[in-house]
Amino acid sequence: MSEPSAWRVLERRSLASYRVFEVSEVRSQRVDSGQTQVFYRIDSVDWVNVVALTTGGQVIMIRQFRHGAASVTLEIPGGMVDTDETPEAAAARELVEETGYRAGRLALLGAVSPNPALFANRIHTFLASDCERVSEISNDHDEQTQVELVDVNRIDDLLRAGAIDHALVMNAFHWWKLRAG
Repeated sequence: MSEPSAWRVLERRSLASYRVFEVSEVRSQRVDSGQTQVFYRIDSVDWVNVVALTTGGQVIMIRQFRHGAASVTLEIPGGMVDTDETPEAAAARELVEETGYRAGRLALLGAVSPNPALFANRIHTFLASDCERVSEISNDHDEQTQVELVDVNRIDDLLRAGAIDHALVMNAFHWWKLRAG
C-alpha cells in the first residue's frame, strides 16, 4: 500500500478574520491525480500550555469560563504566543498573568498540532518548576481566572473523573508523565 498523496495549494482566500484566528478557503490539487478540491482552514498563532508546580509540589491550575463549552473548566495556564515573543516567553508571561506565579525553571515538554484537519498552528507545552507567587492575577479584559492548587497525586483522579476534560490540557499532562516516567 502506498502513502497518501500530498496536496498542492493552488489558491488561498481569506473568508473572515477575527481577533484570535482567520478562516481561509483553500483550493488544492492532489499531486498524484490532479484532482482539485476546496478545503477550509483556521489560521491562528501558536499556543502554549504550562504544567506549573509550586515549590511545595502542587500543580497550579485555574478555573475559568469557556464560551465554547458554556461552563467553567479546570485547566492549566496557557494562551496565545504574541508575534514578538517565543513560545517559552509566552509560557512565562501567561503563567504570571493568569496565576500570579513565576517559574524558577521552564522546560519544553513537547509540541503538537491541536487539530491538523482544520488548524495550521502548534501548541507548545512547558513544565514550570519551583513556581512562587510574585503578583496578583492580571487577566485580559475578557478573561477571569481563579487559581486552584492541586496536589500532584490528585491529577490522575481528576482526569479519570472528567473534572479535567480539555483535550489540550490532557495532552499536557501526558507530556509531563512521559518526562517524569
